[in-house]
Amino acid sequence: MIKEFKAFLVKQNALALAIGVIIGAAVGKVVTSTAEDVINPIIGLLLPGGSWRDAKIVLAHGVDAAGKPTETAITYGHLIGSAVDFLVIALVVFLIMKAFLPKPGEAAPTKECPQCKELIPAAATRCKACTQPV
Repeated sequence: MIKEFKAFLVKQNALALAIGVIIGAAVGKVVTSTAEDVINPIIGLLLPGGSWRDAKIVLAHGVDAAGKPTETAITYGHLIGSAVDFLVIALVVFLIMKAFLPKPGEAAPTKECPQCKELIPAAATRCKACTQPV
């Protein structure tokens, strides 16, 4: 059973997936910290009131069964904060992909098979789809 489990881990790339999740969680913490500790204070300086994530439109005030005051509000500051977090995360993911993924090269020259109209490499002598000589 241990051999089967080991084969499963290697065959299904589960180990690579686990490493990716762990690295993703670590990068997520860095990105969240960047958003909260660097970008949000800058936005807070630009907006009046400073604590812009707590911005809301109060629709109604009330009292619950225990006598505590309640308020119904649209918390648009939280929505804007989530959008800023998303943009920062998307930017970091883009930069990581740009840095680590290979640059796409020029596409190899192709030609069209006269029989099935499939695109094949220009140097091909037979079509990969219909196997007809070209």
